Amino acid sequence: MALARFGRQVKRQHGVCVKMTAVAILGLCFIFVWSMFSSPSNSVTVQRESFDDIAEPVASSTIVSKSKGKDIEKHDANDNKKKVESSLKKKDEKKVNGSLPLPAHEHKSGKKNEKHVSKRKKDKDKSKLSNEVSKENQENQEQEESQGEEAEKENEDEEEVVVDDKEEGLDGESEEKGEMEGDADVDESVDQETQEMVENENEGKKRQIKGPVFDPKAHYSWKQCSTRSKHNYIPCIDVESGFTRLHGYRHRERTCPKAPPMCLVPLPHDDYDSPVHWPESKLKVLYKNVAHPKLAAYMKNHNWLIKSGEYLMFPQNQSEFKGGVVHYLESIEEMVPDIEWGKNIRVVLDVGCSDSSFVASLLDKDVLTLSLGLKDDLVDLAQVSLERGFATFVSPFARRSLPFPSGVFDAIHCGRCTIPWHAHEGKLLLEINRILRPGGYFILSTKHDSIEEENAMNTLTSSICWNILAHKTDDVSEVGVKIYQKPESNDIYVLRRRINPPLCKENENPDASWYIPMKTCLHTVPSAIEQHGTEWPEEWPKRLETYPDWLNNKEKAIDDTKHWKDIVDKSYLTGLGIVWSTIRNVMDMKATYGGFAAALLQQKIWVMNVVPVHAPDTLPFIFERGLVGIYHDWCEPFGTYPRSYDLLHADHFFSRLKNRCKHPVSIVVEMDRILRPGGWVVVRDKVEILDPLEAILRSLRWEIRMTYSQNKEGIICAQKTIWRP
Repeated sequence: MALARFGRQVKRQHGVCVKMTAVAILGLCFIFVWSMFSSPSNSVTVQRESFDDIAEPVASSTIVSKSKGKDIEKHDANDNKKKVESSLKKKDEKKVNGSLPLPAHEHKSGKKNEKHVSKRKKDKDKSKLSNEVSKENQENQEQEESQGEEAEKENEDEEEVVVDDKEEGLDGESEEKGEMEGDADVDESVDQETQEMVENENEGKKRQIKGPVFDPKAHYSWKQCSTRSKHNYIPCIDVESGFTRLHGYRHRERTCPKAPPMCLVPLPHDDYDSPVHWPESKLKVLYKNVAHPKLAAYMKNHNWLIKSGEYLMFPQNQSEFKGGVVHYLESIEEMVPDIEWGKNIRVVLDVGCSDSSFVASLLDKDVLTLSLGLKDDLVDLAQVSLERGFATFVSPFARRSLPFPSGVFDAIHCGRCTIPWHAHEGKLLLEINRILRPGGYFILSTKHDSIEEENAMNTLTSSICWNILAHKTDDVSEVGVKIYQKPESNDIYVLRRRINPPLCKENENPDASWYIPMKTCLHTVPSAIEQHGTEWPEEWPKRLETYPDWLNNKEKAIDDTKHWKDIVDKSYLTGLGIVWSTIRNVMDMKATYGGFAAALLQQKIWVMNVVPVHAPDTLPFIFERGLVGIYHDWCEPFGTYPRSYDLLHADHFFSRLKNRCKHPVSIVVEMDRILRPGGWVVVRDKVEILDPLEAILRSLRWEIRMTYSQNKEGIICAQKTIWRP
């Protein structure tokens, strides 16, 4: 009995051990399974932390212990993840004309940022670097915000507000161009610094661009440019390396040098003299200012320009159009009575710039025409147009979109046109369709000898639902004129038998145009009230002071107009010493709502309103007012000839750069290139920028005509001399 009892006790102890072992094994299995299933939440936390340099940082109050705040932490992580994804999505949609412009050497549509995002997602080993960057960026952000608050106090009278290196834009445009306030501004400014640090990681150094725009201690010495184009050098258009006669000396697309030019473009060999003043320049210009070997050959076969002594003359009764350009314009108005020049039609794009007498005659009718000088125009007729005082710019027209928003031109004209519109799936005509206002007119005058080309053009225009309003061969000019009209609504697109070209995707921004390839799809007509282009503008000149429904910031636009009218009337016209009778071609290097251009209309000048690609997109409203403008990234040279403008205006332009450009001094060099000798520059900015800028202008031997400063703000008015090194 004793042995049996002892045996039962032993068995009972052994069973307890087995049970304890089983419990331990099950516990380990539970811990293992729990760790496996809990890893996704950890990865979400790591992902949120790795995106801290982009997303808005989580407030300290939301960081709680695991026992009490797991749900809150996960919720914050998911919220931040959604913010990041929406922020990145907005950046992809607004790769152009937003706050992420492409650098001068890269012609891709914003893919660089996507690579950095995917890299941060995949490389977990770099989370420490991201956390360090985010901490530094938060500190820099706090410093910038404090500086921004001080600047706002100092600039209460200014017409615009800066929020983290961004200007507040139109509320109606914020959906496509990115939020102008709050998270998006922080995201983009932080992301730029993060990109710079990640890019330089392989080089073993971290580079943060901080400090003044111009080095106040720098000294400059200048040399003349030694280029193939000599005195007509256009940096991003002319080929300076790998030149062959087969490929020509101009790029097929805008291609800028890796480093911006830091040399001065020479004057013409036969010397240079002050241009003929407006309005005499409509009839004659100095030949030596525009002399070109191919121009001399061109004049032999065209009678609308004649060399007479030292002048290049433009007889009023001569034109590319037989019977005169006045007869040509009257015949167009007779064919389509709704085309009321100077009332219903105010802003026109002239493709080709072949005969500037067309522009001159439209100007007499109060029509503002912007001429597109094509890159293959070896005669340099665009330069002749600028010398005469007409709005002109130079750009290739082959594969990339023109630097304009969608639906802004009332009419587009191509006179004696030889452009193959039907080639390459009709890309060129689809681009014209993009920038033409809904209900706008495309006027095409040709001498088609090919029935095949005529049929191809008819097929293409029918496929995009353009209506042929009139077709007539003029007995006098012997030119066939066709007038097309773009649809005013999307209803007709649904009725197409063949969906070719297809409609563009809804998430494709039709206003995106800076370094964006031309599309082979058809952009729909805007229909929402918050979109520009839904209604035809008021007749000129009423449209200048009309603020459409899609413009949410009407008060800011009205204030901008009043602000510049007061400054121009009380200061610019009388207090700067500028002889305004000698001023015709003007550029506003950082236009906002076009108030500066509107204030100068009575001076019989035209203003090129440049909206920087990193600034809020106000260019559609500028066109809506009956003015003209263009998108541009000032880290690159501008698309025009040397000596194009009489006056350059830069209002808080350099302070808004926020060190975007690696070589900000190159912008001053570019100003020297496009400004005529004797031309003027007016710069309004912070004193810390104006002082070193004045030193740079003096090194160029410009005459400083006036300086004024008050409360850390100031103005410089300088005049360019004819001196060259």
